[in-house]
Amino acid sequence: MTLAAAHVDTGDTAWLLAATALVLLMTPGLALFYGGMVRTKSVLNMLMMSFVSIALVTVVWLAAGYSLAFGDDVFGGLIGGLGHSGMSGIGPGSVHGTVPTLLFATFQLTFAIITAALVSGAVADRTNFSAWLVFVPVWALVVYVPVTHWVWGPGGWIVDRLGALDFAGGMPVEITSGASGLALCLVLGPRLGFRKDAMRPHNLPMVILGAGLLWFGWFGFNAGSALGANGLAAAAFLNTLAAGCTGLLGWLFVEQRRDGHPTTLGAASGAVAGLVAITPSCGTVSLLGALVVGLAAGVVCSYAVSWKFRLNYDDSLDVVGVHLVGGIIGTLLIGLFAEKAMTGGAEGLFYGGGLVPLGRQLLAVAAVGAYAFGVTYGLGKLIDRALGFRASEEQEHTGLDLTVHAETAYDHGVLGHGAPVNHSLVAAQQAPTRKVESQA
Repeated sequence: MTLAAAHVDTGDTAWLLAATALVLLMTPGLALFYGGMVRTKSVLNMLMMSFVSIALVTVVWLAAGYSLAFGDDVFGGLIGGLGHSGMSGIGPGSVHGTVPTLLFATFQLTFAIITAALVSGAVADRTNFSAWLVFVPVWALVVYVPVTHWVWGPGGWIVDRLGALDFAGGMPVEITSGASGLALCLVLGPRLGFRKDAMRPHNLPMVILGAGLLWFGWFGFNAGSALGANGLAAAAFLNTLAAGCTGLLGWLFVEQRRDGHPTTLGAASGAVAGLVAITPSCGTVSLLGALVVGLAAGVVCSYAVSWKFRLNYDDSLDVVGVHLVGGIIGTLLIGLFAEKAMTGGAEGLFYGGGLVPLGRQLLAVAAVGAYAFGVTYGLGKLIDRALGFRASEEQEHTGLDLTVHAETAYDHGVLGHGAPVNHSLVAAQQAPTRKVESQA
């Protein structure tokens, strides 16, 4: 579409420019959030796994990802075509709705970036960085892109044929990253000392800072998905704030009753859980619905993070317990709380819509979760055989910061450029010296 056929609204464009920058900021925010949760010896590696995802996903998105996700459907609602590979045929005059197509493509790119980065939290402390560099671009193309086309692409089967709703990414972002994280947990196996050693977050102020940046960026994530400076964006913005708050309070309530003390880590995790759950529903439910969605996520996810100990899978930073479970909650509750005033037509069970909308949401969740898990598991196994997806035992014991990146977060004097590494000395220097709160 060109300027001759459509009009660019400057207000909508200005808002989406700001929203795009906000969503991009979420990935550095996630890096800090995850970085504070790991042990001292792998902080930089955790930061790097998020930061490198920005570059890797950007390249494949511009090369083919955008075209496959948002190009005209070519295979029965499953995938778009390659007509816009390398952003071919899209220039400054191209328009998507009321904003430049180049801006829309960039906005969607930031979603793809953070989704890939989210997966890293499930396999923190034990991932071969070289394998991660291969995994991210391939995963973006074979997992994230198809699901995005199903949900948001022209002719995608979930939106056009099934009629399920997802305003800002419960399925492409949250459920996809959570299910993929679970698959990689099983491929790599648990960390050394899992269930035996205390693996507490090393820097809680860093976690809170990261959570704050995520919350700030989430306003662009959700309200920006209205693709305009309008009332729907305002409603999504308020719903995002409200759900984050009730998610935080719900998590703390469970901690107080279950453990006898509310924790800093719990507050950060609860806010993120509420934000995860409201992502698919922020543009479909009322303020009351948003409050319920956030509260439900805060309470349920606070219990879900402990499932890894019962089921014996090592989800290092609770990607499964927060993003998969929270994404499912938020997506399914659309079937209960969707309001016509928000959706323009569709209504949930509690507003006279019957059970059909809930059934549609459930089918969509099951399909996306199964696809993301299955394809990620297969991809992980292939990369594991070819490159070895798991870091060596020595690297994991000493710490990935030093053994992989030749640097440490808190003592650059240990290692100079080209200097020999005394692994035993560094490991001793990085031994934990104080207790911090634990989400588990």
